[in-house]
Amino acid sequence: MELIRISALSDNYIWLLADNQQCIIVDPAESEPVIATLKTNQLNPAAILLTHHHNDHTQGVKDIIAAYPNIPVFGPQETLAKGATLLIEDGDSVVIGNFNFKVLGLPGHTLGHVGFYQAPYLFCGDTLFSAGCGRIFEGTPEQMFQSIQKIAALPDDTLVCCAHEYTLSNLKFAQHIWPENEAIKNYSEKVTALRENQQATVPSTLKTERNINIFLQCNNVELQQKLNIKMVNPSLRAIFTLLRQLKDQY
Repeated sequence: MELIRISALSDNYIWLLADNQQCIIVDPAESEPVIATLKTNQLNPAAILLTHHHNDHTQGVKDIIAAYPNIPVFGPQETLAKGATLLIEDGDSVVIGNFNFKVLGLPGHTLGHVGFYQAPYLFCGDTLFSAGCGRIFEGTPEQMFQSIQKIAALPDDTLVCCAHEYTLSNLKFAQHIWPENEAIKNYSEKVTALRENQQATVPSTLKTERNINIFLQCNNVELQQKLNIKMVNPSLRAIFTLLRQLKDQY
């Protein structure tokens, strides 16, 4: 299979996963670049997958459907008004041709947010970003923590296909919190060079994220010390909540 990344809006990514001449479209923020990519690569869209209802993930649906009628649009209940025709939830499967995605319920950013996983590809919308995680708009810190734990349980070679180019800003926050962390410092230098050349920083692997994403390291004692957490066996949920609050204020 071939993974195709399409830039959209100011910092969005739309993902296409292609198998021969069939492809799946994930979170079409815009229609024009998607349709252009389909034509250039002579691809036929088999389905659209939506992770959540925000406009910067759904506003291309209508025009894509107009250009390619009768494509199924899979999404959680909250995307019904944004064009979803087949509603899915945690534990469901999306099977079309050689595509076979497991649906992961990932509430937090929105209440109905989902991800789609077909090894090694994880389309996680705005739940986990490279070096960061999504804002909590509708859910609770507890929900977001649990959603990220669900992602963390996937294999190291999982490709984290998130929907925004936020890596550099996330790393700046991580360095602000944990300036002595060499892995974060080295990765920040790499990402800075990529962005200076207008290159994308995602997808990354879950193995990489375990090393440079502080939201996946709440159990790290050194990080806890940087946060001035002195409790014995502190709640990982509490640490995550504090990190997310600090990021919101950063």
